[in-house]
Amino acid sequence: MTVTPTLASDLLVGYQSVRSYTDALADPLSSEDQCIQSMPDVSPTKWHRAHVTWFFETFLLKPRLKGYREYHPAFGFLFNSYYEAVGERHPRPERGNLSRPSCEEVAAYRAHVDQAMAELLAVPMDDGPLDDATAELVVLGLNHEQQHQELLLMDIKHVLSTNRAMWPAYHDLPPTLAASSDNGQPAADWTSFDGGEVWVGHDGDGFAFDNESPRHRTILPPYRLANRLVTCRQWLEFIADGGYDTPTLWLSDGWHQRLENGWDAPSYWDFHSDDGWRVFTLHGLQPLSLDEPVCHLSYYEADAFARWAGARLPTEAEWEHAAAEQRPEGNLGDQGRWHPAAAPPGNGLRQLFGDVWEWTSSPYGSYPGFRPAPGAVGEYNGKFMVNQFVLRGGACVTPPGHIRATYRNFFHPHTRWHFSGVRLAQ
Repeated sequence: MTVTPTLASDLLVGYQSVRSYTDALADPLSSEDQCIQSMPDVSPTKWHRAHVTWFFETFLLKPRLKGYREYHPAFGFLFNSYYEAVGERHPRPERGNLSRPSCEEVAAYRAHVDQAMAELLAVPMDDGPLDDATAELVVLGLNHEQQHQELLLMDIKHVLSTNRAMWPAYHDLPPTLAASSDNGQPAADWTSFDGGEVWVGHDGDGFAFDNESPRHRTILPPYRLANRLVTCRQWLEFIADGGYDTPTLWLSDGWHQRLENGWDAPSYWDFHSDDGWRVFTLHGLQPLSLDEPVCHLSYYEADAFARWAGARLPTEAEWEHAAAEQRPEGNLGDQGRWHPAAAPPGNGLRQLFGDVWEWTSSPYGSYPGFRPAPGAVGEYNGKFMVNQFVLRGGACVTPPGHIRATYRNFFHPHTRWHFSGVRLAQ
């Protein structure tokens, strides 16, 4: 079935919206801000802007738009991320060494590709209507760019945090964040689930990444989930009780990481003798708000806390089963807060979507029957299915419309620059 002109025009509107949001996210940053790579896991803002553009040029324009002129022959080498089938690439840890192309030339590259994409999505096309394969690649490219929008905010937060003399803000403090209070919350309650035979994985209705499929049955024993996320107040209790100094709470590799990296609090926390605990945010250094979800934790810290609390981390199947009937709404990136918020009042499960990505105890692997797509696009997820853990639910920097109950994020257990937190299970 071919894509109708209405769908093709919808794709163009969606394309323009996603691309404009990337530009808006980069707008508060200077050229100097956009060139820094503060650690190997971080990519410069300029690189993110160029890489997502390279994706459309490489997988759509060059093979599918007759007469397309490649913007620059070196950009395929500079802005390929990990697609071995496409060719060689610049080493990831050295992306911050690239003073050229400039931010201005990256903007010109984006404009060049945007104009060509508008031609590709024009209806009617010279060679006939837009085909399904092209439409699917466009949608994948847009979701790929939304992933990098989240990464852009994660990465620039780390970049700016290294300037401890100025603690520079990415953006002005919004009133909603300034109004945060610490009135205290009742202890978290538990929501019970019967378990049994359940279905997990994407059902094929709408977009999903390949790692969310195939949909399959699994067996869950009865379980309980905490009705809200673990707060900074609770984390301070963990610290005060020697949580970071008690090796019996930690997995062996986690204890090694804690000693090697000197962890004694979540990432971006800072203790000042006069002001107490503060936290670096995208709005600069702020007083620690006790009722907000604790954020920027490694898997090892999350697991140690759960053990200290007499609980555990949920499996990803438990989390998905609990979230399946909930709308994917919450404190997401469209609110411009870009910081976790205290749980809203109410009963039942809260904060399943937004605020922080929730660590699960599930290693990142393939579902039964998973097969990577053929060609370079098949390198998108499958080859990373080892030595990482799954996180669920999105965060305060996740673009709206880019999260669902089946979405599987994944990171190495020692990393914590991403917006990650904890929900307890029993």
